[in-house]
Amino acid sequence: MKPAKIAEQFEVSGLLASIRPTGSGNVNDTYLAVFRTHFSEERIIVQRVNGHVFANPEWIMENMSILTNHCHKQLQVESPTADRIWQLPRIVPCRDGQDFYIDEEGGFWRALTLIASATSYEIAQSAEHAFEIGTVLGQFHRLVSSMNPLSLRDTLPGFHETPGYLAQYDEAIKTPEAKDLVESSMEVRNLQRFVEERREFAFVLQNALDAGELQLRLIHGDPKISNIMIDDDTGKGTAIIDLDTAKPGLIHYDFGDALRSLCNRAGEETTELGKVVFDLDLCEAFVRGYIAQAKDFLTGSDKDFLYDSIRLITFELGLRFFQDFLAGNRYFKVKTPEQNLQRAQVQFRLCESIETRKRQIKEVLDLALSDG
Repeated sequence: MKPAKIAEQFEVSGLLASIRPTGSGNVNDTYLAVFRTHFSEERIIVQRVNGHVFANPEWIMENMSILTNHCHKQLQVESPTADRIWQLPRIVPCRDGQDFYIDEEGGFWRALTLIASATSYEIAQSAEHAFEIGTVLGQFHRLVSSMNPLSLRDTLPGFHETPGYLAQYDEAIKTPEAKDLVESSMEVRNLQRFVEERREFAFVLQNALDAGELQLRLIHGDPKISNIMIDDDTGKGTAIIDLDTAKPGLIHYDFGDALRSLCNRAGEETTELGKVVFDLDLCEAFVRGYIAQAKDFLTGSDKDFLYDSIRLITFELGLRFFQDFLAGNRYFKVKTPEQNLQRAQVQFRLCESIETRKRQIKEVLDLALSDG
């Protein structure tokens, strides 16, 4: 069934005027649908959820309903004293009342409200932009900090658990196809060596969780820069989108992932490795924004592992790209067979940059935490 026919299954006023692909996500197929009446227009996001990634896509919608209902109620209560209008997408129901639509081929589709008059960016625009990204993520963590993390289903078991990705990598590197790549490519051997040198570090957050130093909370799961919406009129952060990966987890993975995507001005898809550097100015601005919102729920142990989280999530994503390349590019969308290899190189280079700036990053964290 064509996307236009899918869009018409959802409860939206007017007639479908247009539908076109939008976004740059690596997992779901996303479209912007425009409906018009004789006097108004409504835009919604229509997505086909990747069933290969999400084994139980109906759980995503259950989670999203619980999460957004909680946050919307809290935002309404706080709105009279808020410094801006905070937003989160809302589920657009089907005409039969369901939260999702299954097409003739078994494809799983859903629709969400569009955060209008706001823009997301692939690359940081300024220190002020970085501050707003930190503010939005801190606000999201604050809003959900009162929720029982087990109130949401785990739609991606093992997601953001670095030791599990290391185990997957260990299996992938043993295959005949991977061994051929190792033998024939110096680039592959260099990445393999990079992984081995950091093998023990992969367990740092999981060990802290097992020891009771860190606790499970609700996390976003993918708070990269392009998932933060900035109000076109005020320049303030207004929403975090793409809630598919919201689940119980460690907020450190969110914190680190946001900084990982934000502080690499060269972007995730660059082929110029020499330009991949962890930007300390952007880091400082983000941390100030985040801590201002998160200071009341962060524990002393939470604070102790913030630097490790930045380094670890960057290593983790590079490991995932590398493993997917070795496995034949099964998870992440690629335009060329080598794209996941290039992506892994970018993340590992960024990880090295984070390691060389450890002292400066810790100074930034300490200063923000003391001010907070």
